[in-house]
Amino acid sequence: MTITLRTEALNKTYRRKIRKPGFVGALKGLFSGEEEAVQAVSDVTFSLARGERVGLIGENGAGKSTTLKMLTGILVPTSGKLEVLGFDPSRQRRQLASRIGVVFGQRPQLLWDIPVQETLSLLRTMYRIPASVYDVTYPQAVERLDLGPLLAVPVRKLSLGQRMRCDLAASLLHAPDIAFLDEPTIGLDVSVKEQVREFIRDMQQRFESTLLLTTHDLKDITETCDRILLLDRGKLLFDGSLREFERRFATKRRIVVELERPASDEVREQLAKDIAELGAELVECRAHRAVVVYEGDGAAPALTQRLLSRLPVSDIVLEKSDIDSMVANIYRRSTISTEKSVA
Repeated sequence: MTITLRTEALNKTYRRKIRKPGFVGALKGLFSGEEEAVQAVSDVTFSLARGERVGLIGENGAGKSTTLKMLTGILVPTSGKLEVLGFDPSRQRRQLASRIGVVFGQRPQLLWDIPVQETLSLLRTMYRIPASVYDVTYPQAVERLDLGPLLAVPVRKLSLGQRMRCDLAASLLHAPDIAFLDEPTIGLDVSVKEQVREFIRDMQQRFESTLLLTTHDLKDITETCDRILLLDRGKLLFDGSLREFERRFATKRRIVVELERPASDEVREQLAKDIAELGAELVECRAHRAVVVYEGDGAAPALTQRLLSRLPVSDIVLEKSDIDSMVANIYRRSTISTEKSVA
């Protein structure tokens, strides 16, 4: 297994001036030297092997973009070790640049005043892309991302979604060894997002690139990546496969029942007691629908049997927690834990 990226106890601390509220406070802040340290990334350690597809997730302010900027050499770490493709990103940024592809959300690398096609041609020359690679990546990007109508349009006249598609094409044009994609589907319609995900998957598999993707649309992660890195307040909370993540955090499950007719008040009250005895909760039972929430795998058969015996069931579905719910619960628990420690 070839390691393409490695971090060890990676830290990034910013210093910012303390500004007090109000006009007087803001005025004093201009002349005050008082500062505070903000820990954006704290002791983050992980490594990526060649060809891995990894999702880096976290709330706003969790440290995702700061981490990516250190990995690409834009920011210098405060402390810790960092190596990407054998280079120190901040010290050997020029050597590294030709071997990585980067998308940074709403900060396009396309030249603002010239047509998209000219920018892509310029990138071909800058990266010295061999014909054997360009003849694959360029037509694939044009076709899969529907860039044909945009090639002759100056970048400044493109919408956010159109720029994102063009920027993604530019970042993968040279078949980079590692692709760092920060919010690559921002501003895109649902149908276009699926096109982008398929394009990313296909290009990654064709060239065995390592992929590190950050996004707030967690469907990008589930449909593109095999592994998750979860950041919270700059710290790495989880590093593992999607399956491991589900086993660890998908504790809550649901049984959703469609009813032929509404249940009576007496039946609902008795059913709620029966469900509670089995360690679950009847969270909804009205009109033509009932919902039971439970934990663990073993309770499902008994709960299903009880529902079928008590209710006029027309359909029944067992659901696991989706990744959005799992991540929300993790952050909720983390926030509660922090508040308790502060108190």
